[in-house]
Order: sequence, then structure tokens, then C-alpha cells
Amino acid sequence: MPASRLIILGVAVAAAGGAGYVAKNMVAAPPPQIVEAGPQAPAIALQDVLVLSGDVTMGSQLENNISWQSWPADGINANFITRAAEPEALEKLKGAVARVAMYAGEPLRRSKLIGEGQSFMSSILPSGMRAVATTIAADTSAGGFILPNDFVDVIMTRRSEAANGAPAGFTTETILKNIRVLAIDQTIQEDEEGKKTRVGQTATLELTAQQAEIITVAQQMADRLTLALRSITDTQEKNLGEADYLVSGNGRRGTVRLIKSGEVSEVGTRK
Repeated sequence: MPASRLIILGVAVAAAGGAGYVAKNMVAAPPPQIVEAGPQAPAIALQDVLVLSGDVTMGSQLENNISWQSWPADGINANFITRAAEPEALEKLKGAVARVAMYAGEPLRRSKLIGEGQSFMSSILPSGMRAVATTIAADTSAGGFILPNDFVDVIMTRRSEAANGAPAGFTTETILKNIRVLAIDQTIQEDEEGKKTRVGQTATLELTAQQAEIITVAQQMADRLTLALRSITDTQEKNLGEADYLVSGNGRRGTVRLIKSGEVSEVGTRK
């Protein structure tokens, strides 16, 4: 074979090998990139906290409306009930009674429960206040539209005696103002069906010690006591006047008063 053909053949073989090498490098996957791992974020510490799994109305037992739920440890305060501190709390508190309304998702706090041995009414009554019941009817309670936690004025109506030939009539006076209604009969909140009226026979009012004395005297004097519903925008008014003359005369404590024929007269002063 001529030498020239051998040279051409060798060059062709070399070119084919080079082309194959180049093609192999082009289709090969690029080498994986090595990424240095940085510091990982620390895991969030969790603790089991007793929470409400359902809504609980005021005065109702918790029953099955509580459950354990994981909670960030940094967000737990001393008022929460944790499984680590009280592992048997779930079973023990099912029979506890709510002193205020509670809602699903909120952590359970003992301050919202009635203490052991306490009655419900005494547990919801603020310190220094008294709960006093007075008889009502639909025509003396805003047609039955007064509900627990509404605020009312108490109006006393009594018969006045005839004088100088004038016919007998009636006198009215607002003896207490801006008084909170604790309960209507035995109901301490609006029912779950959303009824807007409730006609009861007894309203329990939240009163100071002196207001309790005033309404006690008024119940003996009055032909009728009427509850007048106040607007919600007026419930923030403070230091409103009241008929304190019924229980204290001219600022002198210990005055003994005589109620006769619906009239109040001073008898004497206790020492």
C-alpha cells in the first residue's frame, strides 16, 4: 500500500478517536457539587398543655372538652396546666365547673374554674359585693328583654296618701342605678339557642352592702319594683346617685327608721 494512503488512514483514525473523546465528555453528567452543611436551627422545645377542645359555657362542667396539646415551651406561663407538672389533670378536671365562659383552643387556667367547696354564685361575685334577689315579672322587667350581665336601674313605685281632699296617687323614684344583673331565676347567661327574651320571676342583682340594704327596705315599702334596662353605652357611668336616705339619715350611721303605711320616719339613733 502506498505510504501516502497509510498516512491519510492514520490521520483519519486519529481524528475519529478525538471526536469520540470530545462527544463522550459532552454527554457526561457534570460532577456533583459539594455543599458544605451549615449549622442547623435548634428544634423547638415542646410541652403538653391542657387546652379546651370545645366551648364551655359559664356554670357548665368541662367534661370531655379538654385535651393535651403540644405547646412551645417558651410560650408557657405559670398559669397553664402541663402534663409534666400534673399528669393526671385531664381526668381530675373533667368534673370541674367553669366560672366564666371558655372557648376551644385556649389553655385552661385554674383561675377560670370554681374552687373546690365553693358555690357557683359566690365564686363569680366580685369581692365586696352582694347578690340580692328581687321579684320581677314581664311587665316590670322591660317585657322580659333583660338578660344576665345586662345593667338596669331599679325604680320604686308606691302609693301616696290623699291630702287636702286630693285623690290618692302614686310616686316613683329611681332608687338604684347601673346595677348588673347576675341571673334571671337560675339562669346565669343567655341560652345556647340564642333566645333574646327570658321572662323570669326573680332577678339576682350585684349590689354593694349599702345597696343591698336599700333594696331590702324598698321591697317592704314599694307597691312595685321595676327594672329599667340601660343602654350598653351607659354602663361605664360611675358614682350615680341612689336612695341612701332609706338606710342612713342625714349622714348619721346607725339611724333607726320606722316604715309604716309605706312612709319612712326616723325613730332614733343607735349608740
